[in-house]
Amino acid sequence: MPTTVFLLAGGLTLLVLGAELLIRGASRLALRIGIPSLVVGLTVVAYGTSTPELVVSAKAALSGQADLALGNVLGSNIFNILFILGASALISPLIVSRAIIWREVPVMIAASLLLWAMATDGRVSRFEGGVLVGILLLYTTYQVWTGLRQGAETSSVHPKKTSVALNIFFILLGLACLILGARWLLDSSVQIARGLGVSELIIGLTIVAIGTSLPEVATSLLATWRGEREIAIGNVVGSNIYNVVGVLGLAAWIAPKGIAVSSAALNFDFPIMIAATVACLPIFWTGHRIARWEGALFLFYYAAYTLFLILNSKKHDALPAFSGLMLWVVLPLTLVTLLVGMARHVKKPNKI
Repeated sequence: MPTTVFLLAGGLTLLVLGAELLIRGASRLALRIGIPSLVVGLTVVAYGTSTPELVVSAKAALSGQADLALGNVLGSNIFNILFILGASALISPLIVSRAIIWREVPVMIAASLLLWAMATDGRVSRFEGGVLVGILLLYTTYQVWTGLRQGAETSSVHPKKTSVALNIFFILLGLACLILGARWLLDSSVQIARGLGVSELIIGLTIVAIGTSLPEVATSLLATWRGEREIAIGNVVGSNIYNVVGVLGLAAWIAPKGIAVSSAALNFDFPIMIAATVACLPIFWTGHRIARWEGALFLFYYAAYTLFLILNSKKHDALPAFSGLMLWVVLPLTLVTLLVGMARHVKKPNKI
């Protein structure tokens, strides 16, 4: 147990240190070569912090653990939106740029729907995995090309010269700390959960997904605290896109028979992920920001989702009442609130 506690503390320390190094190196490198920080958040930072998801899902796919590979991606995307964006907005309201609203979020929604369509036959085949990886390559190329063009057009100030090699070293060192920190924290959390008698199902649906998303947590929260809000939002949106087309695409591509998809994932986990993803559009659009109350709403829904998983795994007597409350009271109230906010936004002149 002392070793487990040490790994837990060490993992948290490495995550904070890694996030600091990654943000410092990435933001300075962006200024140095003329790429906007939003593009860096959507590519370098997002892909780097999603490395734990890639490692876990690829290993699971090769080992024939399809549920773990798929659940890791679905659970991580749900966690990224509901928890990370929610917690970041509580620290400081997040300003959302037009590029995020009209380009990146639709790409995130389209990628999620495409994956769901591919999975409806009960499997994401190797060919479909290759298609997803191809989409990732095209998306990344477009982001870098657009960022360089925008940087050249809008840059009127010559940033302070910084060493490119030093910034790349900071990025690589930060990524190494994030990966090692996530591994230590994940391993120690699983051991603690098993010691407390938590089921393997709950460990897989929560701890594995949360553990592999911890780099995104550390990076986005620290970026928000430091005022790098575009990196914070871009990290989450970019990570979700990368998880779908990159992580799961590569896992299906390298697996001998692709990734099998269970009926439970199709009927529950996919709809939850799609709902969380689609919810970003009206929230981002109304006022071009994520307010603190909206962040609190995201956190509430993640807590409700986690509680549902626990009650469902134990077949608890309170499950029907809880499900009814969420379905017939909480969800309609949330929908009405969002519709009112959108209606008010339409009546106001767009200042952005």
